[in-house]
Amino acid sequence: MRQFVQGIVENNHQATHLLQILRQIQSRFHYIPEEAIEQLSGLLNIPRTQIISVIEFYSFFHLTRRGRYELLISDSITDHMLGKKDLLGYLENKLAVAVGEVRPDGVVSLDNTSCTGMCDQGPAGLVNGYALTHLDHPSIDKIAELINQQKPLSEWPSELFQVDDNIHKSGLLLNQQLEQGAALKAVLTRGIKETLTEIDKSGLRGRGGAGFKTAMKWQFCSEEQQTERYVVCNADEGEPGTFKDRVLLNTYADQVFEGMTVCAAIIGAKQGFLYLRGEYLHLHDKLQNILEQRRRNGLLGTNILDAGWNFDIEICLGAGAYICGEESALIESLEGKAGIPRNRPPYPVTQGYLGKPTVVNNVETFLAAASIAVNGGDWFASIGTEKSKGTKILSISGDCARPGIYEYPFGVTVQTILHDCGADDVLGVQVGGPSGSFISDQEFERKLAFEDLATGGSFIIFNTSRNILDMVHNFTHFFAHESCGFCTPCRVGTSLLQKQMDKIVEGHGSAGDVVALEELCQLVKNYSHCGLGQTAANPILTTLERYPDLYQSRLKEISYEPGFDLDGALETARRMANRDDAGAHLAQIEVNEHE
Repeated sequence: MRQFVQGIVENNHQATHLLQILRQIQSRFHYIPEEAIEQLSGLLNIPRTQIISVIEFYSFFHLTRRGRYELLISDSITDHMLGKKDLLGYLENKLAVAVGEVRPDGVVSLDNTSCTGMCDQGPAGLVNGYALTHLDHPSIDKIAELINQQKPLSEWPSELFQVDDNIHKSGLLLNQQLEQGAALKAVLTRGIKETLTEIDKSGLRGRGGAGFKTAMKWQFCSEEQQTERYVVCNADEGEPGTFKDRVLLNTYADQVFEGMTVCAAIIGAKQGFLYLRGEYLHLHDKLQNILEQRRRNGLLGTNILDAGWNFDIEICLGAGAYICGEESALIESLEGKAGIPRNRPPYPVTQGYLGKPTVVNNVETFLAAASIAVNGGDWFASIGTEKSKGTKILSISGDCARPGIYEYPFGVTVQTILHDCGADDVLGVQVGGPSGSFISDQEFERKLAFEDLATGGSFIIFNTSRNILDMVHNFTHFFAHESCGFCTPCRVGTSLLQKQMDKIVEGHGSAGDVVALEELCQLVKNYSHCGLGQTAANPILTTLERYPDLYQSRLKEISYEPGFDLDGALETARRMANRDDAGAHLAQIEVNEHE
């Protein structure tokens, strides 16, 4: 072990590479051994406690051994809609291992995980980090057979790992694949300042959901006095129901990297990072090959296009933490730390990676910027709405005939989108993932735009056969699981929301519980440190507003139900006293207040 860890650190000797080092150790030993932690502490000059805190923060790292085949099944609502619960039970039986456990022979472990970004081809999962799609009984039979035979993943049938783009509607951006280097040559011809002017003229706003004006962000960063600056592409799309960035990196990665290089030229950066979510491990080698090809072609590295530009891109893999989609948490993770959001201000454009000015933009934003550099600002601004220029790429999943990727001009109605993807008898749509808004069937004339329905791209459809509370229940558990734990309103609040929703969904809630639920939502929303907590109550608030009767229908009908089981609490004492007679039990009865 010591030689293996030593070899990794020699290639990644900086503390900022801690996540990448831990990923390699986890892959080799299926957990992070105590001996490795001690060795890393000395080699990287990092306190042992800090390394342990990083391991405990990310869900893909473990301090106790997992199976040589680590199976994780996506627990997203879209997977549940496709029969995930039944399949998980079937998988438990086939592998003879319970969820959350390691089989006694150490060969396989099984657990749930958050959305894997395969919502258009679920039920989905991961095996040793690699995506499994379209899970059904026959494929589970095959997987169980391969695991029991202990076949290496390289010998598994490729169809088990098949990940499709499913692009059903292309528009301004997806219809056009730029020739490699076209955007950089356009910048050289037009000029760097003039290119920034074109991006400003285009009206391009951040496509991750926040919608900050791209040109303004880049200009702010370029004007900072420090000469060391960084470009970061946020490819950590952990929002359940979102998978467009996966498709863009699979088919349009050259253009994304080109957009990052255009940004680097404008702000004067020499180093860039693609922060790739850990669930997209299957894309890693392909993206590395594209970067290497760009270096060979003079489009990355030193003296790009013989123009004196120096810029390179490094890929950093996440390790299973939804919060790292928040830009300051992402930067913390890039630095080899737990992804806990920073206080803002200062913002990344003034104090980002290693305290230096940093531009953080979404995959789709860099894709659009490269096209604008080639075609000009007017080309992009000619479609869309007054405040929302250009197009938006959507990840559509749920109850529709054709789930997948769709590109629309801003201003399109929800009704048009539903028609195009083959959605019938629709009850409602979750726009923007769990952190977005649920809209009912009375709102389908609303428009996709920053001034109406803003979204990072997730679009989950529910037909009238669905119970909306199942969705809310799933999302509430998701937020409680993904809270980073930094601030009390989110750490405690999301846990309380989860328990309160469990109580209501299971039929044990009262009218007072619904009132308390809404009050708790407001506390979590108004006092949480970052966007995760501030939006964690959205699934409850938006559905409670539209379907109050649905919540009321789940409330208990009896006038009294104890909130605490006194008799159950005495079970341990009864076992210790070896008693189970009537005198060792307590009965809780409703007392008539008039007696």
